Amino acid sequence: MMTTNAELQQRKLAVFARGQGNVYPVYVERAHNAEVWDVEGKRYIDLGTGIAVCNTGHAHPAVVAAATRQLEAFSHTCVMVNPYEVAVELAERLTRLAPGPSAKKALFVSTGAEAVENCVKIARAATGRRGVIAFTGGFHGRTNLAMGLTGKVAPYKATFGPFPADIYHAPFPMTSHGVSEQTSLSCLQHIFKSSIAAADVAAIIVEPIQGEGGFYAASPAFLQALRGLCDEHGILLILDEIQTGFGRTGRMFCAEYSGVEADLMTMAKGIAGGLPLAAVVGRSEIMDAAHVGGLGGTYGGSPVACAAALAVLDVIAEEQLIERAVAIGAEFSRALGALRTDFPELILEVRQVGAMIALELVHDGDASKPNTGLVQRLIQLAPEHGLILLSCGYYGNVIRFLPALTMDDTILAEALETFDVLFRRAAC
Repeated sequence: MMTTNAELQQRKLAVFARGQGNVYPVYVERAHNAEVWDVEGKRYIDLGTGIAVCNTGHAHPAVVAAATRQLEAFSHTCVMVNPYEVAVELAERLTRLAPGPSAKKALFVSTGAEAVENCVKIARAATGRRGVIAFTGGFHGRTNLAMGLTGKVAPYKATFGPFPADIYHAPFPMTSHGVSEQTSLSCLQHIFKSSIAAADVAAIIVEPIQGEGGFYAASPAFLQALRGLCDEHGILLILDEIQTGFGRTGRMFCAEYSGVEADLMTMAKGIAGGLPLAAVVGRSEIMDAAHVGGLGGTYGGSPVACAAALAVLDVIAEEQLIERAVAIGAEFSRALGALRTDFPELILEVRQVGAMIALELVHDGDASKPNTGLVQRLIQLAPEHGLILLSCGYYGNVIRFLPALTMDDTILAEALETFDVLFRRAAC
């Protein structure tokens, strides 16, 4: 007898903590590339890829084969006890790929939040300073320190405080909402005068493109200004590339658009094709600031995940997925731009860098009137149309598209046509 989505949802609700909710009561049985099938046999085009994790698509044969070979050899010894070649090779490749000319070293952990927290630990050890500055709308994870850095209260921070001290927030540039880059930079100066001296700040952390915040991009000029400010005051610059990395934005890492070299970078999500893995990569002398034994974790640098990550890097290169991200993004931008022409009162802006695409929805064409209702209708109706969609945004009014970079033209065209139908239905 077939198990239904409704039955599984009831079973989940009975045993999962309420806080770990799910967007869709759609239970996956199998997935391939850009398509997902649920336990009832219904097919969906996945436009979220597990929140930017499966850049190389679901169950890419090369990734599956690499993980399987490693699993058959051994699954775990702990890289801090008995290391293994796949971890060394991955560190070699990531340190070569990270933007900038400085010699670099790597650290492996399991999640993006761990990577963020280890950046802060390393920055404090390297500088002897305490303060960290983040930005409003930024998302850096769900552990306590990462929540403190995150610049959005609901649903991430509400009821979970207190958070660590010595964390400060500056407004992130959002031109469409009246926050200029100069305003943001001026606010950093205010923080230095009113809250913490620049000489006490260990690091500034910033996403080149905000993920949960709504896909607002930091311009090359803004990142260069942050680099200059950090250099002036001996502050370390942390670039959080968790959602923007591994070809997503039409570069291996989004920072390449600006030419800025980070002191420390976080990497996760698309790194290993769906297996849990994250990394910190940074300038060698900074990475070596922490004492031996001060960094690590039992599962960090899983050999199976490292093997998968090496295959992901091969696939990105061999299948030219960086270039493919640009082509996919251009198709989304064209189709969504045409939709905006028909609905200027509802669509404030289409934002697109590579295959990281956002649709910001408002009332009456007014940026100060976020249309969260329409976003929720689109999310709720998406399964009926065979789509998996994600929302985000500082104001909760953004649909974000994170398609697999391996999506072929036929599925891409179907996805865009289907979304057009869905939007017109939801907008009525």
